[in-house]
Amino acid sequence: MITGKKRRVVLLGSTGSIGVSTLKVAAALPDEIEIVGLAAATSVEELAAQAIATGVRTVAIHDATKEKELRNLLPGSVKIHTGAEGLNTLSQLEEADIILIAIVGTAGLHPALAAIDAGKDLAIASKEILVMAGEIITRKAAEQNVRLLPVDSEHNAIYQCLAGDDGGEKTVSRLILTASGGPFRNTPATELWNVTPEMALKHPTWDMGPKITIDSATLFNKGLEMIEARWLFGIGMERIEAIVHPQSIVHSMVEFVDGSILAQLSNPDMCFPIQYALTYPGRIKGNLKPLNFAEISKLEFLPPRLEDFPALTLARTAGLEGGTLPAVYNAANEVAVDAFRTGKIKFPHIWQCVQNAMDASRKIESPTLEQILSADKLARVHAQNFCQDLSPLESAGGIV
Repeated sequence: MITGKKRRVVLLGSTGSIGVSTLKVAAALPDEIEIVGLAAATSVEELAAQAIATGVRTVAIHDATKEKELRNLLPGSVKIHTGAEGLNTLSQLEEADIILIAIVGTAGLHPALAAIDAGKDLAIASKEILVMAGEIITRKAAEQNVRLLPVDSEHNAIYQCLAGDDGGEKTVSRLILTASGGPFRNTPATELWNVTPEMALKHPTWDMGPKITIDSATLFNKGLEMIEARWLFGIGMERIEAIVHPQSIVHSMVEFVDGSILAQLSNPDMCFPIQYALTYPGRIKGNLKPLNFAEISKLEFLPPRLEDFPALTLARTAGLEGGTLPAVYNAANEVAVDAFRTGKIKFPHIWQCVQNAMDASRKIESPTLEQILSADKLARVHAQNFCQDLSPLESAGGIV
């Protein structure tokens, strides 16, 4: 547990966009944050450079075939772990008190559980952890008395708005997640069939990794966040909504039962929620640029186009039905995004693929971890077959 002393942080996913931002925050606050472990998937040279810059003594590389290459780039005093077990080892590093998981996809699930078992607080940037296994993660965290600190800007905003309020559903009326709307919020539905991966990767306000950027364009990113919020804050899916806010200044809002609404605002920079999560419960002066309201011409709020971007409707269905369905939603989307990025399917096929996988799945109530992973695997196979059967030349048709 964090006790108020310097935060000793293990960073899983150090070479991704969240990881790089985390290291930037840590460098700006050396008296508050110490990085004690780093892990990456395959980026050997970048991981080695980060390890040398931070002086960590323990690293992990998920791709075990790159261990020798990494060894040649690091001092002999740095211990190297490999594979999935290496991530678990870092999650239980004795000198760490908080584990920040910024691994894209499902690979962060087992390290999260390992960290909880070791009594480490979790800073969560990987949506898949709570989307797939929210019931298991939150229950185990409560049993071990560890904190789940959200790093996503939207959930971090809600966390800040709820600070000091422990009434849960008794005092909260709605959680309102904001979405930029991505690069296609004004694009006619018929033109979405012409969207290329290069177009989808041009986000108007945020600098993120490719998978999250495409998820933002489809609104699957917001759908995943809706399901994640259900577990983080113990609020029913029927009380969680999303609204399009193109400026990305208001990061989310909480409406209370008396009609009052609290919102958290800051410039669209992931360093803000990362710093808050790693220095919680205090607030530390850093070097982040504050808002200048005189420079903000307007703040817009628009309803999402649910018929043209059905990811939110699918997310609500998955979240309300629960069980293994959220894992299916997530897994099929990962497969579809990869197929779109490699030119195998069209942009709207992503929604079709997820809908198809959800329709074909057999939901299991209160699943075990093994059942969740099995549902994830089956959904991936189903989604891969669906994408293979599609013609990349198809240019018309409904969403479902």
